[in-house]
Amino acid sequence: MTDDARQRWQQRYDAALAAGKVRDADFTTLSGVEVAPVYGPADESAVPGFERIGYPGEFPFTRGLHATGYRGRAWTIRQFAGFGNAKQTNERYKMILAEGGGGLSVAFDMPTLMGRDSDDPRSLGEVGHCGVAIDSATDMDELFDGIALETTTTSMTISGPAVPVFCMYLVAAERQGADVGRLNGTLQTDIFKEYIAQKEWLFAPEPHLRLIGDLMEYCAENIPAYKPISVSGYHIREAGSTAAQELAYTLADGFAYVELGLSRGLDIETFAPGLSFFFDAHIDFFEEIAKFRAARRIWARWLRDVYGATTEKAQQLRFHTQTAGVSLTAQQPDNNIVRTAVEALAAVLGGTQSLHTNALDEVLALPSAKAAQIALRTQQVIAEETGVMNVADPLGGAWYVEALTDELERQAEEIFTRIKDMGTDGTMTSGILRGIEDGWFTGEIAEAAFVYQRALEKGDKKVVGVNTLTGSVDAHDTLEILRVSHQVEIDQKAELAERRRRRDDAAARAAVQRMVEVARTDQNMVPAMLDAVRAEATLGEICDALRTEWGSYTEPARF
Repeated sequence: MTDDARQRWQQRYDAALAAGKVRDADFTTLSGVEVAPVYGPADESAVPGFERIGYPGEFPFTRGLHATGYRGRAWTIRQFAGFGNAKQTNERYKMILAEGGGGLSVAFDMPTLMGRDSDDPRSLGEVGHCGVAIDSATDMDELFDGIALETTTTSMTISGPAVPVFCMYLVAAERQGADVGRLNGTLQTDIFKEYIAQKEWLFAPEPHLRLIGDLMEYCAENIPAYKPISVSGYHIREAGSTAAQELAYTLADGFAYVELGLSRGLDIETFAPGLSFFFDAHIDFFEEIAKFRAARRIWARWLRDVYGATTEKAQQLRFHTQTAGVSLTAQQPDNNIVRTAVEALAAVLGGTQSLHTNALDEVLALPSAKAAQIALRTQQVIAEETGVMNVADPLGGAWYVEALTDELERQAEEIFTRIKDMGTDGTMTSGILRGIEDGWFTGEIAEAAFVYQRALEKGDKKVVGVNTLTGSVDAHDTLEILRVSHQVEIDQKAELAERRRRRDDAAARAAVQRMVEVARTDQNMVPAMLDAVRAEATLGEICDALRTEWGSYTEPARF
């Protein structure tokens, strides 16, 4: 990097300032000391390898995507929420938005995540418990009643039945009178991480990838701002992986989706910006910051040098973060407020674009209204009181952070090589599919989880309230948690039966059959699926028809 790197940053910052893209705010410390938008070395040439660090807004984006950092735009406060039925969750969404939330993030119940209707025998006892129950487009209407989808960014955390659920979201927007082409949000859709970690799939990998390819095409052509895939490392980390494994497996999955888009003839400059990421913010403060910085740098380099992306927008890694659910403890649950604050601060210092903070009671149940508000306020205190938004990448150039960033990048590159070596054609996709088939990913994660558990049991790693400092003045107090009544399931099943009675049943069944016929061709399946959803076909009916056509997937037994 030449000595004018600082000047290039200054030109970008000045342009943003002139365009009104810098917030009108007080950029001073609590004591009134004015701070600069960014800091760097007095002599760039005196810092070996400075081109790998650089300035915010410049390749390889180690220090962030924008020259302005959070001076330009704060991260989106996007609280993950969903429980009971659509009406109950709608009330929670309105509370989140009224209290300062910047976007919505939908949590679905287990039957929905598995593509089952609420009256399916396999849904018994699970309806509305780990998220909201969604059976048809009418539930989506109720979920977003009074919330303008055209102007509210919405994230949906679902992978196996992601495409039919997305179609229900589009139909709900249509019924609101929204311009569907202007919708903005994120659909998780990441099926690779299901086979690697979370285990919520419907079919074998190949038909899932066909659906994902169709979704990528449809969004690129019709809803350009919408991000059809959120590549998830969160669930990989929650399953027990190390930070380096989370980083490497997630980016490898992202590379495979790039390969999928290219195989479909899509323009990388168009579809790559529609790939977003979802990371865990765990409790090791500096390691997490380094992980986020390394992720941006690796992605930019691979997109440019391996896959040929030439525009900055296509090279930039955008990500949402959630604080670590597995770091929460049932013992002394108030400690979880502190853990969440530390993890959220790491995400912010790592440059996240949006953030969910876990509630103190999520280790026991879905959040109560009070716990959800504390989680929301945690982000707001960080944003409004700490001064972290005043300076872009304030830890850039710190010896420890830069060394950790380099080390995590090195470990990730070693893992990429191992994954590609497992394949047969030199692609990341081939290596991932072989690693899934052989149980390599699950084995590596299990080993990492075992090593950490042993360290806890030996006392080498400490968790306050669990294996150290276990005394408590309120040891006998009980935490009031949110409980979802069984009546939710009874009512949801009754409503579903009435909905089927009211619809044009023949039209719904014919639309599902037409979707299956399209599945037998190379046509894009999204339009036919939309027609089935408009006819009020249920999620279970759509997914069961595709299970019949494509078969179900059962993970091979391994010992």
